[in-house]
Amino acid sequence: MGTKDKDTQINYFVNSNNKNSFFIRQCTLEDLEGVITVNEKELPEDYPYFFYKSILNNFPKAFLVACSKNEKIIGYVMWRVERTPSINNLRLINKGHLVSIAVSSTYKRKGIAMALLLNSMQAIKTFKIIEYVLEVRVSNYSAINLYKKLNFKIESIKKKYYRDSEDAYYMTFKNINI
Repeated sequence: MGTKDKDTQINYFVNSNNKNSFFIRQCTLEDLEGVITVNEKELPEDYPYFFYKSILNNFPKAFLVACSKNEKIIGYVMWRVERTPSINNLRLINKGHLVSIAVSSTYKRKGIAMALLLNSMQAIKTFKIIEYVLEVRVSNYSAINLYKKLNFKIESIKKKYYRDSEDAYYMTFKNINI
């Protein structure tokens, strides 16, 4: 599975749910077309290729893909790490900011999104993440419920956050295990 060159090593994550036939691993450059295909079919937000490549280059541990048994990309999650001032003092802290997550519609409700989130949040702990943050459409009830299962809390509403003017919930999860 691994090689001695850490830049080319692909980290695989165990799928704890044996009923489903998928696995999760770090994204590679070769996966980006599959990631973009899932994004364009499942989400109203589209990003240019260089944006995905930038996330992959800067935060490879924070960019995971879910694959079917035949290695087709069926979902992905990507985070970025941001250094921001703490609310309590002037010290800088690391926040994990969820950029995007999507699962192909034919594979939804199989635990893939939960597995992607859990594995990716664990993978980026190496950045000493103090808080995980995300924005989610106020109409995306299934995603909101998923985030709440992971103990994310709604902190505020960002008015007209999306290009189509829909509001977003700003949700946070404090990592107390640092």
